[in-house]
Amino acid sequence: MGFLATLTLLLPVLQVYRGVGADVNSKLQVNPLVVEEQLLWVSQGAAAVNTFRIPLLTFTPQGSLLAFCEARKFSSSDMAAKFFAVRRSVDKGSTWSPMSFILDDGSLVDGLNLGVVVVDELAKSVILVYTWCFHQYHCSPSSVMMVESTDDGLSWSRPRNLSEQLGVKSFAPGPGLGIQKRHAPHRGRLVVCGHGTLAGDGVFCILSDDHGKTWVNGAALKSIPYNQPKQPLDFNPDECQPVELSDGSIMVNVRNQNNYHCQCRMVVRSLDGGKTLPVEELFFDHALIDPTVAAGMLEKEGMLYFTNPASTQQRVNLTLRWSLTNGKSWEKAPLQLWPGPSGYSCMTSLNSSMAEDRKFIFVLYERGHRDSVETVAFAKIHLYGGL
Repeated sequence: MGFLATLTLLLPVLQVYRGVGADVNSKLQVNPLVVEEQLLWVSQGAAAVNTFRIPLLTFTPQGSLLAFCEARKFSSSDMAAKFFAVRRSVDKGSTWSPMSFILDDGSLVDGLNLGVVVVDELAKSVILVYTWCFHQYHCSPSSVMMVESTDDGLSWSRPRNLSEQLGVKSFAPGPGLGIQKRHAPHRGRLVVCGHGTLAGDGVFCILSDDHGKTWVNGAALKSIPYNQPKQPLDFNPDECQPVELSDGSIMVNVRNQNNYHCQCRMVVRSLDGGKTLPVEELFFDHALIDPTVAAGMLEKEGMLYFTNPASTQQRVNLTLRWSLTNGKSWEKAPLQLWPGPSGYSCMTSLNSSMAEDRKFIFVLYERGHRDSVETVAFAKIHLYGGL
C-alpha cells in the first residue's frame, strides 16, 4: 500500500486522536484571567434603592446576558421592601441596558426574595423562580412564585403562584441558577433547588417536566434536628447551587450554615434527576473553605468552576477555583477576583459550539471596600488568558 493510501486510511484516526488530545490538553492548560470588569449596580447610588444584593446571571437561549438582583429600597436587610432589578446585554457583557424593574412589592416588609433563574433551551424561555413572604413577617403564608420571559428578557409574564401545586412550606430557591437536564435520566427536566426556614432548613428541590407549566416537590436533605432551633455545629444545609455532570447526575454545592464537621462546603449528589439526595452521596469538601455564604458553581465542558469568598471567618477574598475531576480535587492556583469584602456570586457561560464562546465564563458578585454589599460587579474571564 502506498504512502498516500496509508495516510488516507489513518487520517480519521489521527483526527480523532488530535481531537481527544486537544480536549485533554485544554483542560490541563486552564489558566483564567479577568479580561473585562464593570460595576453593574452601586448601592445607595440609585434613586429609591438603598442596597443591591443577591446577584443572578444567565445567558438566554438567544445569546443575550441577563443580570438580576434584589433592589432593597430602604435598608440592606433581608426583610426590606424590594424591587427585582434586571439589566440586559446583547454583546456578551461589553455594554448593558439601563436598569429596569420586573417586580415591586410596594412597602411590604417581607415581600419579594430572589431566587433562581433557569433557562429552558427547548422552549426558548427564561424562568425566574422566587419567594413571596418567605420569612412570614407581617404576612402569611409563604408562596413560591415564578415569572417567565419568551422574548429574550424584554418582557415578563404575570406572576404565577406555584404553591397551589407545591404547598405553602417556606422554600427559598437558590439563590443562583436552576438547570435543565441535558442527559438521561429525565432529559429536559427543569430542576430548581433551594432551602427552607432556619428551623425547617435543608436542601429542597422542585422539578418540572413540562417546561414550567407544572411543578412537583423533589429531593429533600433535611437539617438535624428538623423544625427545631439550631445550635452551633448542627447539621444545617442551606443555600445551594446544582450543576449537572456528564453522567447525568446532579451535584449540589451547599452552604454549611452551622459549620457541621468543618468550615467548608457540603456537597451532595442526586442520581435520579433530582428526586432524592441520598446521604450516601454526601461529603464535605475541605478544599472549599467558606464563611457560610451563597456560592457560585458552573459545569462547562467537563470542568467544574466554583466561586466564593475563600475564608473561614469573613466574607473576603472572592476566589475562582476549577476542577478537572468533578470536584474530587481542585487545581492549586486559584484566581482571586477581589481581595476585599465580597459575598454572594453567580456564574454562567454560553452554550455554544463557537470556539470563541468556549473560552469564557462570566461572574456576577457582591463586592466592596468596607462592606461586601456596596456594589454588584460583573467579570468576564478568559479561561486560557493567563497562559
